[in-house]
Amino acid sequence: MSPNKPSYGKVDRDYGMRMFTTPPEEDGPVWMVNFMKYREEATYADGTKGVSGQEADDKYAPTEILHEIGAEVPFFGDVVLQLAGNDVKWDRIGVVKYPTRASFLGMQNRKDFQDKHEHKEAGMEFTFVIGCQPNKLSPSLRVPFESWDSFEHAPTEEDGPVMVVHLLKFVEGGREGPMEEYQNKAIKVAQKHGGGAAAMFNVEGTIMGDGRQWDECRFVSYPSLRSFMAVVQDPDRLEAQNGPRTAAIADTYTVVVRPRNDTFTTHGAI
Repeated sequence: MSPNKPSYGKVDRDYGMRMFTTPPEEDGPVWMVNFMKYREEATYADGTKGVSGQEADDKYAPTEILHEIGAEVPFFGDVVLQLAGNDVKWDRIGVVKYPTRASFLGMQNRKDFQDKHEHKEAGMEFTFVIGCQPNKLSPSLRVPFESWDSFEHAPTEEDGPVMVVHLLKFVEGGREGPMEEYQNKAIKVAQKHGGGAAAMFNVEGTIMGDGRQWDECRFVSYPSLRSFMAVVQDPDRLEAQNGPRTAAIADTYTVVVRPRNDTFTTHGAI
């Protein structure tokens, strides 16, 4: 974010105030899920040319600052396929776990962070920054990554693991009942092909976006893109999807991401 009004999204000041006023004894970790769309060419205030939006964001990445404040990056990767949500075509997904909401807010006021921000302002066309809390995952829904080599579509050098990320807004009452039943069936189909739930989050607020509110963000891991496509074509999944899932969802994005860093698959959201 920027001390001035950013060009790449709107700040939700109500959520920001809730974060700011959280009593220290009630504060704790928050997972910020970032959906990122880059400019084709970065637009620097000084007229610098020849830098892509992604290259500008790479210069922005505040890795050292995150380390200093005790934050971690459990997931980061590039979008290779988008299956749902046509108004924005996303380029990257990243997740940063901050030790507290106060640490996230405090980082915005650091001079070294603000000095880096020109690169994000130049390179980012639009972004969601979504504050989340993890759901406890039943072991029966987890991804069976330990046995990936035994599956038909095992990971290879040419086609390694992918993460399917679902951002969801439910209709009223849509999260319970048939949708929960669908989720359990869909995960079982995914596990048949080596996939499974890596991490699932409840959304507590969207600090940067376009004003839309979201309910959940789900990370489902697969040994390869081939394995995910086998799930897409599996008759059991098609049967489960037609009906309750469509009726339960008011808005969604679904993207397939090739991870550069991923601890969700092996350790979950911890």
